[in-house]
Amino acid sequence: MDSLRYWLGFNLVRGIGPMRLRMLLDLFGDIQAAWEASEQVLRETKLDRRTLENFLKVRHQVDLDEVLRHVERAGVQVLTWDSPDYPGLLRQITDSPPVLFVRGTLTPADEWAVALVGTRKATVYGREVAHRLATDLAHNRVTLVSGLARGIDCIAHKAALDAGGRTLAVLGSGVDFIYPAEHRKLAEAIVESGALISDYPLGTRPEAANFPARNRIISGLSLGVVVVEADVKSGALITADFALDQGREVFAVPGSILSPASAGCNRLLRDGANIVTEAGDILEVLHLDQVSEKQLAREVLPSNPTEAAILERLTAEPRHLDELAREIELPVASISSTLVMMELKGMARQIAPLQYVIAREPDEPYALAVPVDGDSYHSDTQPTATV
Repeated sequence: MDSLRYWLGFNLVRGIGPMRLRMLLDLFGDIQAAWEASEQVLRETKLDRRTLENFLKVRHQVDLDEVLRHVERAGVQVLTWDSPDYPGLLRQITDSPPVLFVRGTLTPADEWAVALVGTRKATVYGREVAHRLATDLAHNRVTLVSGLARGIDCIAHKAALDAGGRTLAVLGSGVDFIYPAEHRKLAEAIVESGALISDYPLGTRPEAANFPARNRIISGLSLGVVVVEADVKSGALITADFALDQGREVFAVPGSILSPASAGCNRLLRDGANIVTEAGDILEVLHLDQVSEKQLAREVLPSNPTEAAILERLTAEPRHLDELAREIELPVASISSTLVMMELKGMARQIAPLQYVIAREPDEPYALAVPVDGDSYHSDTQPTATV
């Protein structure tokens, strides 16, 4: 909590996004040292003049303790790169937001998430398809991610909730500023069965420039992005582009070649996107047809000393398979087979060949069941928050 105020401070600085903040952290070692660095030392970094001036202005004018109190009064959870509960899928992307504001709750089940996006001007066809897909995915215990916009986004959120599922809405404003206003009731329902998420500071208004950037978070939180209906200039195609850059699967629903509302989807299909005619197409490609079993297995305690020994050594920092084998003093084959089972249980996650991290920090220590851890996104177009 002591360092959180500095994360919030940097989040208010126009021009300091993921890349520049990583550079500062590499130079100074931690977030507090970066915030408190002298002006002379900062001028020797790779910060451009305007960004440095913005930083010095914010540092001089903003009371970080008051910023922190404002967040606490709003009942908003703040996750940073240092937070063990920071979403694992989002952490994998190169431009993951340093700070996330969350209203509601993120759970380990949200690791099995699919984004459903599309045009704000949905046709009858698009609305029906979005409703069916979202409903079926929710029934399969897949979390639905979208952007709370009119049209396809709204339908996806509502259908997931009506099916008793979870849904996450990523905003182009602060999580305390719901846009469009007619979705306030929907937003409150999402808070109860999912979360509202934004990397914009509290008080940020929904300006047009915010929305393309937030789309990288929609795709980053998801295993795949499904475009239900979109014209060739739709923002949903931006989300699909981010998904491709992030190595995520892209799906599209085919539509009439005579309908402008389907032109974007048909183009995605032409370019190699996965075709979607039913939810099963998505579940099969993403291997989500056994989500219920995987979620049940997640609750299983370590069943042997090898699992427990591995868990003691896994953290959010990648550990190599060979390194784990040396420390635990067991054959590589034994460690490898155990890690396969731990991935199924949701205890561990492979993020690169032979590189493993803990899937999540447990609420309490595991017990044995048997004897014996871009910068364009927050650039000069970022709005100033109201604190």
